Amino acid sequence: MKTVRLLSFLVFLSYIKCKTLQRSLQDAAMKHIYSQNYLEENLKDITSIMVAQFLQKATYEEVQTIVKELLDLAEKCKGHKPHEPPSQCSHQLMITFLQRVCSSQGMADKYGFSDCCNKNSTARHKCFLSHKKDVAGYRDTFQIPNPEICEMDKENRGSVKDRYMYETSRKHPFLYGPTLLTLSAYYETAIQSCCQEENKTECLQTQLEPIRKYAREISLRHHHLCEIGTKFNHRVAKAVELVLLTKKELKANFSEIAKLTVDIKNLHETCCEGNTVECVFGRSQLMNYTCSKQAILPSRITKCCEQPEPFRGECIITSENDDKPDLSSLPLSRFTEDRSVCKQFTDKQDDFLQEFLYEYSRRHPKLAVPVILRVDAVYQNLLGKCCKLQNPLECYSHGKEIFQRVVQESHEHVKYYCALHETLGESNFHNRLIVLYTKKAPQLSAEELVVFTKNMATAASKCCPLSEEQQFACIEDSAKLILGALCRRHEAEPINTGVGHCCGDSYAFRKPCFDDLPADETYVSPSVPCDQIISLNEDLCKAQEEQLQTEKQKLLSNLVKQNPRAAETQLQSIVRDFAYLVEMCCQVEKSEMCFQGKGSKLMEKCQSLLGG
Repeated sequence: MKTVRLLSFLVFLSYIKCKTLQRSLQDAAMKHIYSQNYLEENLKDITSIMVAQFLQKATYEEVQTIVKELLDLAEKCKGHKPHEPPSQCSHQLMITFLQRVCSSQGMADKYGFSDCCNKNSTARHKCFLSHKKDVAGYRDTFQIPNPEICEMDKENRGSVKDRYMYETSRKHPFLYGPTLLTLSAYYETAIQSCCQEENKTECLQTQLEPIRKYAREISLRHHHLCEIGTKFNHRVAKAVELVLLTKKELKANFSEIAKLTVDIKNLHETCCEGNTVECVFGRSQLMNYTCSKQAILPSRITKCCEQPEPFRGECIITSENDDKPDLSSLPLSRFTEDRSVCKQFTDKQDDFLQEFLYEYSRRHPKLAVPVILRVDAVYQNLLGKCCKLQNPLECYSHGKEIFQRVVQESHEHVKYYCALHETLGESNFHNRLIVLYTKKAPQLSAEELVVFTKNMATAASKCCPLSEEQQFACIEDSAKLILGALCRRHEAEPINTGVGHCCGDSYAFRKPCFDDLPADETYVSPSVPCDQIISLNEDLCKAQEEQLQTEKQKLLSNLVKQNPRAAETQLQSIVRDFAYLVEMCCQVEKSEMCFQGKGSKLMEKCQSLLGG
């Protein structure tokens, strides 16, 4: 009877329908007792993550109240018998939670979900998800190296960890539940360790900064994976997972990789839907299965499998790719020289292309995912063309050279990019990007353009000093995340048709599309006088160096918007004069009068540039 009750309880929590590892809930419940125990033991934390990620505007106390209600209901469901009439226990916890929000008019209005609550269940769920926003402005109170945290932890152990989980969940609403559990465990360990040190501040700084950085970076990756799943067809999502898996487990055969690809794609869908309970339970099952395949696992993953939950899963996912055996010299003749290629392509296109992707990825594990997907897309187009011809073999036998050309073109773009970075230096390189992208997407605000291009410049500073092979993969990997964020911005508020085309046409060719995107000639900037473009006031004297740099770059972007055909030397001349004027006037006692008196020449120069 205890087992039956546990199963009913798990149905309420997860309601997994033969998705993860393609097993039924009952089978999973019987075979993964450890997963069940882990789920039950951490149910409060898991539920808190789910609620905070959906209700980002809710206070900590409000989240805890809703969590308590859901846990009380979950406790009642332990006693629910299968033969009893359907009740709330037959729903997922997430669905019950969303119904709870919508059944309370005050709550729906307060958190801005009234429009969602007027929709049916599927549309309602999508509407709730659309309200999730990455917000950089939320407090980092529990990430700041503040010794006062130690006093809070001493007074109420667990409270600091709960607060950290709440703040991190609402700040990163697309961060997967299992990752948040891992981060909170690391956070708790760091707090307990540092609070025993003499120099608590220094210890907290050292221990907490990597956690904060990892949360930001992995959240961006999770959000990116969710975007792929919703923006593109299922084949693209599967292709991304297949490449990542193949690179990580080079010894695994195709059937094993193909099976895991489906499992992981389904798990990503679940996690992206905000179903934190099923996400945690699903990942635990997936890691159990992965660790049961010791024969094909690289040593790095084998070591991860020795760790307990929640560390094991994160360790496996972030472990470095396998580098043995080296298969780069093996030919791809089956796909370019076999006469039966067109028959295989016509009969089972998806399966055949997946196998090509697997074999190509095994031979080129150092290439970035988007580059491999470009080769895959070119191969698909090649077969689509060749298989209509009288002698298709003659046509697709040139595949190897075509693949090499795709990789080489991508590589040349990166080499040019890094050569420019080395020639100009970081600051001037960033300025060059601001000019380029202001012309490509002038509809973005100057502030948005500065942030977007700063991310690109930072990626160049990180990637370009690496070896040529690593540099190539690093730039491509960074670009897919940065451009992904830009495309989500376009999705929320369309920028222009060029950006829309690059974002939606092809995931594989998104970066080359943006690289080649011309200036938006259709854009007509509202006429803005120079005294509104150039802000001269004494607040500039209080600005930190970084803030002042941002002001100069926003000025550069706004000047380009007003006159996109202006020479870069003219633009930079005005920015330099602005910087000089700020430095000079901020050294005198009456800086405001200095700006008014000395700023007239700068305004004249600006007016001349704008054609006034």
